[in-house]
Amino acid sequence: MMNKPKKIGIALCVVISLLLIVPFLIPMQTYLRQAEHLASEKLGQPVSIGSAHLFFLPSPHVTAHDIVLGKNQELKMDTLVLTPTLTSLFLDTKTIDLQFKKPVMKKAALDFIAALSSNKQIGSDAAKVHVRHIEVDELELAWPNMMLPVLNADVTLSTSHVLEFASLASTDGALKVDVIPNGDEQLIAINIKQWTLPVDFPLLIDKAKFEMRLKGSQLAVPSIDVAMYGGKITGEANLNWTKNWKLNGKLHVEHLAVQQPSRMVSKSVYLSGHLFADGNFSSSSKKVRGLSDNLQTNFQFKVNNGVLHGLDLVKIASVLIKQKQGVGETQFDTFSGMLNSVGKQYHLRNLDISSGLLLAKGQVKVKSNKSLTGTVTVDVKNSMGLAVIPLDVSGTVNSPSVFPNKAALAGAIAGSAVLPGVGTSVGIKAGQKAGDALNKLKGLFGN
Repeated sequence: MMNKPKKIGIALCVVISLLLIVPFLIPMQTYLRQAEHLASEKLGQPVSIGSAHLFFLPSPHVTAHDIVLGKNQELKMDTLVLTPTLTSLFLDTKTIDLQFKKPVMKKAALDFIAALSSNKQIGSDAAKVHVRHIEVDELELAWPNMMLPVLNADVTLSTSHVLEFASLASTDGALKVDVIPNGDEQLIAINIKQWTLPVDFPLLIDKAKFEMRLKGSQLAVPSIDVAMYGGKITGEANLNWTKNWKLNGKLHVEHLAVQQPSRMVSKSVYLSGHLFADGNFSSSSKKVRGLSDNLQTNFQFKVNNGVLHGLDLVKIASVLIKQKQGVGETQFDTFSGMLNSVGKQYHLRNLDISSGLLLAKGQVKVKSNKSLTGTVTVDVKNSMGLAVIPLDVSGTVNSPSVFPNKAALAGAIAGSAVLPGVGTSVGIKAGQKAGDALNKLKGLFGN
């Protein structure tokens, strides 16, 4: 006769076997198609699910694989695990935990995520489900021209869907974000160490701290503190999306060594010295991803005790020849000016380079295709009374070209031929005035 403990053991084995086998007997494909249709209807975006399985052990949960959201696969994920609490299975409001494994999100996904936050239908359905905990493993942000770090996230919500705590961290430990509720707002602290910015120019941040306050549809950043290239950047910013997306702020730069950053822009012509700057920035867009495209900046800057590598302005102005880019250098005491930008177009105005040998002034425009246009006038001291030499700036950011103004150069040649030795200066002035007069005539009758 079988004793009682043995009977209990056999029964337990049978139950566990059933719990392991039954999920594979349930026709999940039928439920999958219904889930896809319902999710697509609620989210306003096509949703597809590759496969799904129901498990009872170690606790009841559903695992779905190969999930894709959006017409252009704006959001994909390898695995989604949905785990309800046992006690809530018999209640009207279900309490669940979510785990997202290896999701990949494109920049365009921000648009429909923002739309979801304002969808009242989604909000009413959310009242039927309490998401208690969200875990995200190895999130990849696939944004164009940006190498963003792989992220892990952990979020805890209260029963009334209010954030209790959230943390975000890069897998390499360079980035950490903590979000803590404080009354009707969220306090956000971002800490960065030894992180390379994932933009066109991969600047290295030694250490940075951002303090933020999120309230409603406004994100205030009252404190920006960044240490990089031996200098410091401080400032503040504000982001608002009540109607359209609007961004504005101001920055202050002190003693930043510019040689490494400027060499990222151009390896042939670049600056060394220490940068000091003050300015503001702003942007507005109907969509959040358009903010970077519409960014406008206005900065007054000055570089002290530096060198303009790759161009010898004294030689160009003195010998009146075109110089190969990347050859020679110009030492200066100060290099100052105003930087204005709209999107990917930049205008360097009121440029002023001064040293013991020269005084140069001018302006340069950088178009969105990185081509250059501009003029610089150079006054070389101790140059036998030579006039101020106008130089034309052309080429590209990677391969700039500086050449004496054609009208002034023609005048210099003519003046030297008529009055050898002393006619060059007179000819330059005459040629420059003739060029100015010609430009005015072009303005009257068209180019």
